[in-house]
Amino acid sequence: HHGNPKYRGVLGKTCYATLRAVPHHIDIVDIFRNVEAIPAIVDESIAVNAGCVWMQLGLAHNEAASKARAAGLKVVMNHCTKIEHGKLPKD
Repeated sequence: HHGNPKYRGVLGKTCYATLRAVPHHIDIVDIFRNVEAIPAIVDESIAVNAGCVWMQLGLAHNEAASKARAAGLKVVMNHCTKIEHGKLPKD
């Protein structure tokens, strides 16, 4: 699913204004926003008990990452999901 407060839909998929609006458990919150937005996104990720907060290439926020880890979330910073997925073994 997509999350963006500016859109109702993206690429034919429902777009949720907040993480709290997503009607099911969120495994990964994949952040493509500016660094200043990360603390609020992490707070909301903690509130919905997401499994992981993933900050894309060029994004890192140590304080927010520490807070997420303390709440039991996994954290990835400064990595691209597509690049990392490409490193997985091909079966």
